[in-house]
Amino acid sequence: MNNKIAKMIDHTILKATATKEEVVKICSEAKEYGFFSVCVNPTQIELVKKELQGSDVKVCTVIGFPLGANTPEVKAFETKDAIAKGADEVDMVINIGALKDKNYELVERDIKAVVDAANKAALVKVIIETCYLTDEEKKIACELAVKAGTDYVKTSTGFGTGGSTPEDIKLMRETVGENIGVKASGGVRCEKDAIAVIEAGASRIGASASIAIVSGQISKSDY
Repeated sequence: MNNKIAKMIDHTILKATATKEEVVKICSEAKEYGFFSVCVNPTQIELVKKELQGSDVKVCTVIGFPLGANTPEVKAFETKDAIAKGADEVDMVINIGALKDKNYELVERDIKAVVDAANKAALVKVIIETCYLTDEEKKIACELAVKAGTDYVKTSTGFGTGGSTPEDIKLMRETVGENIGVKASGGVRCEKDAIAVIEAGASRIGASASIAIVSGQISKSDY
């Protein structure tokens, strides 16, 4: 098993049909394999917090997910509520339409609302949803995220038309520099995929194929 890669993985279950049984199983796997965190929808934070008690596995959740079309005020409330319920990390989706409109003030304010609401109590990752963006838009989104004070930029929700690629990771890493994390999510289904995005600059991986990745297998999972 690749323990080094395991420690970089957010073991993820974000599908709408996720049951309590499935979430508990994900938590058990995360503890067994030593994944960095378990990433779930907000309604499952308290369950995950309870299941991970006594381990060093973090609780990760999503904000404004998966479309990013909520207002900054709603995202800020969602962030505070998530942290109050036990989230250690929050992955927020930017306002993609606003970025496309070149309304950069709104995009920055949207991100900053979450950063301010987290107030250093939780690590913030900003999902830019690369599959919908041009390279120039990817750069601008990353620059705005850094300006707003994020800890990480992240490629994808896993609900768009595509996931992470080494090329996007390289572009994002070059844009944010070395002091901001870069998370590759979606499309990493085996150890080879994981190594490719890590070599391109990823410092975290979001995946549901986590066990396959660290066990030398290949998963057919979409995320």
